[in-house]
Amino acid sequence: MDILIRPVEPGEYGTLGEITAGAYVQDGLLAFGESDWYLEELRDVAKRASAADVLVAVRDGSLLGGVTFVPAGGPMADLARPSEAEIRMLAVADAARGQGAGEALVRACVDRARALECTGVVLSTQQKMRAAHRIYERLGFRRAPGRDWHPLPGDAFTLLTYELTL
Repeated sequence: MDILIRPVEPGEYGTLGEITAGAYVQDGLLAFGESDWYLEELRDVAKRASAADVLVAVRDGSLLGGVTFVPAGGPMADLARPSEAEIRMLAVADAARGQGAGEALVRACVDRARALECTGVVLSTQQKMRAAHRIYERLGFRRAPGRDWHPLPGDAFTLLTYELTL
């Protein structure tokens, strides 16, 4: 059966939160591992869903992963300009990796941005997220080094920016 992309349901918040947090911990993306402050943000799907569109990838009733789509001007935007949408917190369960769920989620975000007549889509990523970079590049996203940024003041940690012009 194909992968279905749809809005997250409230009963799935906990599962998606654990998939997202687990992916970041497993991939070594949090500076302080399981004691990192950002882990609670990753788990708090209800908070994200109240401020943005949270989409999930599902196959045969199983949740494979999810993403947060921030429409232009949305309160969860970190770096999007007024006419751009933003993709945040893309995560796929370890057992579902390599099956197309991540790409399907990104494509769904791009489709939503086009439907909203956004001029582009942006996202932040870490240098270690090479599999995600390959998805972004395959879908036409390009690195935008001039938009790279530091999420914590005075911190040497840099988030890389990718952008797609629509």
